[in-house]
Amino acid sequence: MLNVAIEAAREAGRFLKLSVGKVRNVEQKKGEERNLVSEIDRGAEERIIGIIKRHYPTHAILAEESGGSEAPAEYRWIIDPLDGTTNFLHGVPIFCVSIGVEHKGEVVAGVVYDPCRDELFTAEKGSGAFLNGKRLKVSASARLIESLLVTGFPYDIAANPDAAVERFVGFLMAAQGVRRLGSAALDLSYVAAGRFDGFWEVYLNPWDMAAGALFVREAGGMTSDMTGAPLNVYQKQVVASNGIIHQAMLDVIRTKQ
Repeated sequence: MLNVAIEAAREAGRFLKLSVGKVRNVEQKKGEERNLVSEIDRGAEERIIGIIKRHYPTHAILAEESGGSEAPAEYRWIIDPLDGTTNFLHGVPIFCVSIGVEHKGEVVAGVVYDPCRDELFTAEKGSGAFLNGKRLKVSASARLIESLLVTGFPYDIAANPDAAVERFVGFLMAAQGVRRLGSAALDLSYVAAGRFDGFWEVYLNPWDMAAGALFVREAGGMTSDMTGAPLNVYQKQVVASNGIIHQAMLDVIRTKQ
């Protein structure tokens, strides 16, 4: 299944890279002025689902653009065909394809492919996380003030859900630095690779974090919700870190309600 996910991610990634600057139609998702979708998102998703269905016709699919297409099944593929759509539409080369494989409710394999850098992140539960075949390990940063963090903002940031603005300011004051790439899947992948020490965000969807969260855990890091409870990718919020600074991140979140 991991090989099929790699095949699908690479095929969709090639399509995305060739499609930069060629978008003809951009739409706003219903009720979300900042949340955009194009025929490129849909084209990439069709390619991914086509490859999966050729190999596993009975598996369920949960995809960003087409939603849940099947009745519950033992295996479910969780797909984001283009994570970083706004970047893509503006020609910013920070976007990726994300595919997670869920078995009986647990994510057991994942792939994130960045076609602009030809970086392929992969993991299987219990077997480690890898970047282009090289094993990943989270950073060793031990103090928040020495840590580089990354985050994202919900599309309805003007409503400031979950005190997102206050928490962002809190981390600005507590950490060495905070970045905002525009792709949660890459944010998590970069935590697994040790490029970032921690990541937090609210109002995410399963396809944003299913694969990346697995990478973090398989690289020796930690994931949770904002209370410190085990991460559930269907509950919209995530904290991911190298594990060492995890409690310090939760402390910042708790004090900025």
